[in-house]
Amino acid sequence: MLAVTSVSKQYPTPRGPLEVLADVTFSLAPGEAAAITGPSGSGKSSLLYILGALEPPSSGTVTLAGRNPFALDQAALADFRNAEIGFVFQDHCLLPQCTVLENVLVPTLVARGDGGRNSDDTVQWARSLVEQVGLADRLEHRPVELSGGEKQRVAIARALIRRPRLLLCDEPTGNLDQVSASTVASLLLDLHRLQQNILIVVTHSSRLAAQFPIRFEIANAQLRRGRSGE
Repeated sequence: MLAVTSVSKQYPTPRGPLEVLADVTFSLAPGEAAAITGPSGSGKSSLLYILGALEPPSSGTVTLAGRNPFALDQAALADFRNAEIGFVFQDHCLLPQCTVLENVLVPTLVARGDGGRNSDDTVQWARSLVEQVGLADRLEHRPVELSGGEKQRVAIARALIRRPRLLLCDEPTGNLDQVSASTVASLLLDLHRLQQNILIVVTHSSRLAAQFPIRFEIANAQLRRGRSGE
């Protein structure tokens, strides 16, 4: 369960604190998927960074599977993010010198314990993910040899390599043409249903948001749940 309770976020400015999130409260269970929309500068990305334990809230709490990442020391926090949270950004952020398979395995290189060391099982899981995103014939290709949509599919596979409880996507189709965007959106939802993780996508795309059973909108620092049909 992801539980967000009374989360607020302010940033200091010369004119005083700028509040971008105010008293945000919601929860999502494993297997649930939500889209968050809102105008530019509304706080969508700030909320995503807080959910991903990349940035602390000014007040309030976030727990994932009963754990508060902001109560951990820096080493434990890094381990928590690596094991429990997957990220897909608008820019695929692939390493240009690495193959598709090597890029997917990157999160396991810094994992401690059983998640690291690229065991045979881990490599096989990486190969399976690459196959699931439709790139089985691209395992040894480098990013320069891939289209934009293919690069984003590699990024999705990489985000899922540690089997995270929570998958966060920041404008995952923002740089793609309509056909590639549709492919990536379908993959995200299909893999989410298969793995039963918690999926949250921040997007400006009404087309993408409409595919999600749960929809939130941020406006004036407030998060509200969309009504049916919105």
